[in-house]
Amino acid sequence: MSRLFNRMDKILLFTTLIMFGYGLFMIFDASSMRAHFEYDNDLYYFNKQLIILIISIFASIFFILLPTKRYKKNVLPVSIIIIIMLLFLLVSGERANGVKSWITFGPISIQPSEFAKLAIILFSGVYYKANARYLKTFVSCLFPLGLGAAFTILTLAQPDAGTGIILFGITMLLFYASPATKNVKMKVSLLLLSLTVLGICILPLFGKKILNSTQLERFNYFNPCSRYQENSGYQVCNSYIAINNGKIFSISPGNSTQKYEYLPEAHTDFIFPIIVEEFGLISGIVIILFYMIIIYRVLYQAKRTTNIGNGLICYGVACYLFLHVTINLVGVLGLLPLTGVPLPFLSYGGSFALTLAISLAIVQRISIETHLEEARRALGN
Repeated sequence: MSRLFNRMDKILLFTTLIMFGYGLFMIFDASSMRAHFEYDNDLYYFNKQLIILIISIFASIFFILLPTKRYKKNVLPVSIIIIIMLLFLLVSGERANGVKSWITFGPISIQPSEFAKLAIILFSGVYYKANARYLKTFVSCLFPLGLGAAFTILTLAQPDAGTGIILFGITMLLFYASPATKNVKMKVSLLLLSLTVLGICILPLFGKKILNSTQLERFNYFNPCSRYQENSGYQVCNSYIAINNGKIFSISPGNSTQKYEYLPEAHTDFIFPIIVEEFGLISGIVIILFYMIIIYRVLYQAKRTTNIGNGLICYGVACYLFLHVTINLVGVLGLLPLTGVPLPFLSYGGSFALTLAISLAIVQRISIETHLEEARRALGN
């Protein structure tokens, strides 16, 4: 095990552990009031997240020890299971917070769309590597694009626009990073452009039939504090208040006022404003720097590997992280409509935390395999 540790990306490992640890502390901080009022237990959300992180540690160790060549046999069956779960949600799922996203087994809730992100990353990496020589026609790329489209459409139908956008983004980035020919990529680009133009034309005419009232309301995201009585205006305006309370620099852990039910999702989607309120704008900048370091290290592993599939997996994980961070922050800052996307490492959420931990463990496995390949080459020379 020590040999494996020596071949892991230490910077990525320690920044990941720091962010998960800080996130656990902030989940307790931001959720304590809600947990007290709803469950008469200030530690309710903290305890649940702690259990998930412990499970994530064992899952991460498993994936660090599992060779990436083993994914080839398992990734398709897992993807099919996720599609079945997403279909089940649409047919029999219970609506919570306006969406059908969770399958509940007693005290356990699973969000299949979170696992779909990892599934499309792994499937694309395996597929594009195995078929690198044959990606000369649109049909040859249809399998990963079709799987990504299925995940995206079934997630949008829940309706979960934020997760749907991320699934679409990951699918397309991996396609454009794949060994597919320029001709194939141009055809797909023209198809996407045509669908985009069609969507722009259709949305004004049929938007009210396609989107629900909550989704339509989110398109009106300007000047949130002038729309304080509206859902999106209320949340973003309180986000502004939290950030303003924090000033440039502050050290007042536990003293947020906005977590007292002003921000309804203080421990999930809106945890960033709570952090800035209690630790100042500097803390927000430091967190963004940590995200940049983590994404850079994942991209660094993608550049190092000579394995096409492993490189694509790393690119997919980097895209996954980047989209989550970007969509969450532009939403809570009122720069784009809210989409309900959690912030990596910091937001409460079991399926998301587990998927994120496994994704980064796979990157560590790829780092190990790259070191082993370099050692084999050195011996060969």
